[in-house]
Amino acid sequence: MAKILIVEDNALNIKLFCDLLAAHGHQPEAVTDSRNALDAARAFDPDLVITDIQLPHVSGLELIRLIRKDEELAKVPIMAVTAYSAHGDEERIRAAGAQAYVSKPISVIKFAQTVDDLLKDSEAPAEPATPGDEPDIDTVESRTNQSDEGPGPAEAGGEES
Repeated sequence: MAKILIVEDNALNIKLFCDLLAAHGHQPEAVTDSRNALDAARAFDPDLVITDIQLPHVSGLELIRLIRKDEELAKVPIMAVTAYSAHGDEERIRAAGAQAYVSKPISVIKFAQTVDDLLKDSEAPAEPATPGDEPDIDTVESRTNQSDEGPGPAEAGGEES
């Protein structure tokens, strides 16, 4: 069972993420105010952080940077989730320190698989990094499963507040 911190300001998305993670045997903890997220992460000691990018007060990008600079949290994997996916967003999010990027509406299957991949990667013994190496997590499908008709049966969480 992994401890997963969720930083999200939308109540429906919090419920979706928490229910999905709990159904997969994880222990989710939600933070709705990004100003409290760093302290909550230190207290909760998560195995993974999932953060929205469009947050009031402290943006998800800034939160990712703060986590990466924190001695206690620097090695915790981060998954960014956002409904605003413009050209260059994934690059900015990864450059800030996130290992994975998933756009809303999420594919429930892809969300769960990305969580599992990040947790497996964080448990694997550290290998020497080669310049240009990137995590072996493909999130292209999560960006392409959006349709003009809204979320389908395996997609959810498309609303931002």
